[in-house]
Amino acid sequence: MTRRFLFVLGSSRPDGNTELLARRAAEQLPEEVEQQWIDLSAHPLPDFEDLRHDSDHVRATEGDTALLLDATLAATDIVIASPLYWYSVSAHTKRYLDYWSGWLRTPGVDFKATMAGRTLWGVTALADDEPAVADPLVGTLNNSAAYLGMRFGGVLLGNGSKPGDVLDDTDALARAKTFFQGETPLARFPHEG
Repeated sequence: MTRRFLFVLGSSRPDGNTELLARRAAEQLPEEVEQQWIDLSAHPLPDFEDLRHDSDHVRATEGDTALLLDATLAATDIVIASPLYWYSVSAHTKRYLDYWSGWLRTPGVDFKATMAGRTLWGVTALADDEPAVADPLVGTLNNSAAYLGMRFGGVLLGNGSKPGDVLDDTDALARAKTFFQGETPLARFPHEG
């Protein structure tokens, strides 16, 4: 199976530090790996409506929702590239992940079974010298992967506030060169052994 990476850009700023770091990591992928990049600010999802207990779930066939669903289902690897906003993912990114809840219940999609065994990665830039402030973002992605039986590739952290700052983070740029080569065990909830 050909690997297909979906890069989901969750920044509200074009060409921000998170995207720059994600693109540096993506440059290291082998040529035969397919890449699709979707900027959530250019393809905004409507507010998520929780229809969990309703019966009128239908699969979107057009627009940004259909684009993101189809791209997500086609990907072997999903990279959430979200800056650290208030210690977690951006609003655009959170909305995209909320849609996963709806896709779990969409007839004919079989979202959970389709995602099982695929890999979820994260890339983020933070304006803090202490990496632990990104723990809530890492937990969000790890627990999402665990719930769906996905592998979790981890989160590539970079430091930057002003546009382009992350390009001065030599440690992050060095980690980007090998980030997608890492081992990806099945994600576990924190309380699992």
